[in-house]
Amino acid sequence: MNGILVIAHAPLASALRQCVLHVFPEAQRVVDALDVPPDQPPEVTLAQARALLAAHGGDDMLVLTDLIGATPCNVAAQLGDGVHTHVVTGVNLPMLLRAFTYRHEPIATLAARATAGGTQGVMPLTPAAPCPPPGQAAVPPSPR
Repeated sequence: MNGILVIAHAPLASALRQCVLHVFPEAQRVVDALDVPPDQPPEVTLAQARALLAAHGGDDMLVLTDLIGATPCNVAAQLGDGVHTHVVTGVNLPMLLRAFTYRHEPIATLAARATAGGTQGVMPLTPAAPCPPPGQAAVPPSPR
């Protein structure tokens, strides 16, 4: 089974993990979070991230990070090998929930599903329209 590690600016990683645990309590052993404080050197974050990966005992890992070009992403990029560890940036809750749901799939497929979940979870809503059910697109507002 694949593991999932979220590396993000503090306190986003832990907050996202707590949201997943709210929906899926069984995610406790699958989803890890690494919050990156603003004053922490990247080398320290990298060492912590490597320790979290090692704790999964060689499982394939999906590493999700928040903002491309920032320290959490730069650290995550050093972890990814494209074979056993895939990195996806732009983490959001739909992405993380999709990743947990499909964690049993091959790691490359899981990375693609997580990316799709993250992008499909972003859509405009009209003020009077209710939220669409999961997997359905919102109805675009009519031009005035």
